[in-house]
Amino acid sequence: MIIGNLLNIKEEIGLYPTGIQAGLKFLLETDISSLSLGEHEIQGREIYAKITEYETKPKEQRRPESHQKYLDLQYIYSGEEMIASAPISEIGEIDEDCLNERDILFYKSVGAENQVILTQGMFAVFFPWDVHRSNCNVGEQINKIRKVLVKIRVDVLNS
Repeated sequence: MIIGNLLNIKEEIGLYPTGIQAGLKFLLETDISSLSLGEHEIQGREIYAKITEYETKPKEQRRPESHQKYLDLQYIYSGEEMIASAPISEIGEIDEDCLNERDILFYKSVGAENQVILTQGMFAVFFPWDVHRSNCNVGEQINKIRKVLVKIRVDVLNS
């Protein structure tokens, strides 16, 4: 997992794999407020963005998940949310397997989760070995979020 902020990304962008750089450049160079909800291609289906808006929920109502083909670069355009994360070695039983349809596994439980609060301008990168539980309330507070989820296919990460 990587956590950062676009405010200082120009100093560190060169340290990331090229696929993550492409996603970060999209965030830096795009007027996110003018984009419609839904998917927007960056490099075809290799790298694309999903613009979403939602209200956060209590952590207990969100399921831990992981992916195999894509990594997530989650960027908070507005609002704040808590995301819990743990190594894949901490997973419990699989709750739902949607790998073939949507590249996602949901888990019934996960141990030793770390929690991070992402605020406007922050991003987090979750690799296939990072189980994560996004869209969670900060404390008891429900927040309205506008998020950009950049999906980067793992096999193009360094191409």
